[in-house]
Amino acid sequence: MNEITFMNEAKPTTEAAMLADAECPGSRSNLFKAIGPGILVACAAIGGSHLVWSTQAGAQYGWSLLGLILLANLLKFPFFLYGQRYTAATGESLLAGYKRQGVAYVYIFLAINILTGIINIAGVAMLSGALFAGYGFDGSRIPAFTVGILGICAAVILLGQYKLLDKLSKAVVALLSLSTLVALGLAFAHGPVAPPDFVGPSAWTWQTFPFLVMLLGWMPMPVDLSAWSSLWMFSREEETGHFATTREASIDFYLGYIMAVVMAVAFVALGKLIMYGSGQELVSGGTGFSQQLVSLYSANIGEWSKPLILTAAFSTMFSTTLTCIDGYPRSLAASCTLLSDSFSRRFKQIFQLCIVLSVVAACVIVLCFVQNLLQLLSFAAIVSFVTSPILAYINYRVINGSNVPVEERPGPYLKLLSLAGLLFFLLMTAGFVYVTFIRV
Repeated sequence: MNEITFMNEAKPTTEAAMLADAECPGSRSNLFKAIGPGILVACAAIGGSHLVWSTQAGAQYGWSLLGLILLANLLKFPFFLYGQRYTAATGESLLAGYKRQGVAYVYIFLAINILTGIINIAGVAMLSGALFAGYGFDGSRIPAFTVGILGICAAVILLGQYKLLDKLSKAVVALLSLSTLVALGLAFAHGPVAPPDFVGPSAWTWQTFPFLVMLLGWMPMPVDLSAWSSLWMFSREEETGHFATTREASIDFYLGYIMAVVMAVAFVALGKLIMYGSGQELVSGGTGFSQQLVSLYSANIGEWSKPLILTAAFSTMFSTTLTCIDGYPRSLAASCTLLSDSFSRRFKQIFQLCIVLSVVAACVIVLCFVQNLLQLLSFAAIVSFVTSPILAYINYRVINGSNVPVEERPGPYLKLLSLAGLLFFLLMTAGFVYVTFIRV
């Protein structure tokens, strides 16, 4: 089945699946078949936002920003839920819903994806390469390691396609969760490194506002990733022969999202316990910061712990790189097929071409602009946040569209949370504009 003919051919398949599920509503087998897209989104989330921004938040400000991080996760929750719920309820992807609301919305999504996608792929791959170098290799070989990781991830997607991506991601998430929680337990057992009378800097100043925007832009992930899980649902159906019901899609989403939130808190805690108040000057960036995190952890807990924290960090970034190399090209290809009738039957070829072009472009960025990589990552994180109100609003319109069954549309509490999220995004974006362009 062509994955992007979901507006026509996938709908009958979805209706058949729903009828079959109605006969056995409690089927655990069907639930296990449905679980996958939400876990993949968690893999994409637990990367730059967690290892870099969450850890820096804890390292610089202790527990001060934990409440803001949890609030951001809560306010983004509905807009990610809508992606999978819409697809389960209608049998078409979230991006097809964008087109129903107006083709301009697809162009907006495509522009944001192009603007941030390649930079994000290059950034997370570069962090993976830097961490891999921590296994005793020369740091000057980081660009070569990065290119190798990009090639391996592209080969996994091109040769193994969704099935291999799904299996690898679940294995990596299991390894990541175990190693991170063990590391966190050791850090709590050791206790914080900050002296009892240590008073850290305030996180609530205009000077820190740009950092807050970068933190929230990728916390737990950019809103445009809500389209990925929607598209992955069709790939999951091809693999298992089962299209998820709204209940199953919701459970899958909750599993992935809760995992992402728990890992965000864990990395804030790691930053607070092993770096906050240590007297060490923080390296202002992901590559150096990630290596510093490993070094400080081993210095405070013991040299024997270095492989543990290094493995947790590397598995985090590798899983993020793998899912980004699938997710960004997949959504680009889906957008192209929706915008042109001549492309509508050629999704697979366009998807493969987008993977190759994205990886080549990411390699160019890594090899030629490595010194500016962190500035590019900051730019991508800021773009992700300031575009959040736009994409969140589109998602809200889509899930309330006339083609969505009334019982699957948001209830009063979810609507209220959605409106609160939109207001929060708008106020934070206005604050960023004020700090950057107006305030002297």
